Amino acid sequence: MRSRQAIALFALIGFYIASYLWLYKIGAIGVLKCGSGACEAVQTSPWAVLFGVPVALYGVVGYAVLFLVALVGAQPAFARRRAPTVLLAALASGGLIFTLYLTYLELFVIHAICRWCVGSAVIITLLWIVSILSLRSLAPRTDPGVWQPLRGPPA
Repeated sequence: MRSRQAIALFALIGFYIASYLWLYKIGAIGVLKCGSGACEAVQTSPWAVLFGVPVALYGVVGYAVLFLVALVGAQPAFARRRAPTVLLAALASGGLIFTLYLTYLELFVIHAICRWCVGSAVIITLLWIVSILSLRSLAPRTDPGVWQPLRGPPA
């Protein structure tokens, strides 16, 4: 339950970062507050749009979905169910893979590092770690060193 709450919090932070970058991309914000100018180089590059959609919008939607799944999964009715945790781990893994691709582009193609993008990469990495640890904690324990009562022969 706590892991789903942590995921919801991280997703909300990531949502705000992605929203800020998306608002810049669509022209609602005039200048990015970055400090180095590299953010604008990344955001105005040809790789800032994928299939005609700003990359930041994928982040907005992805973080929103993660937030909603974590929020629903944190409700008492879903607290003991495994499905929300599996879904969160799958979504976070997809987000991490996409982030690794975007980080590769920044480092080796665009040759500029956006501080906001790095912040988002840290957030999705933390989300992924928490979701994987949460998934692992739900795995059934089968330790051969632990005594288990014998059951009778199968009927």
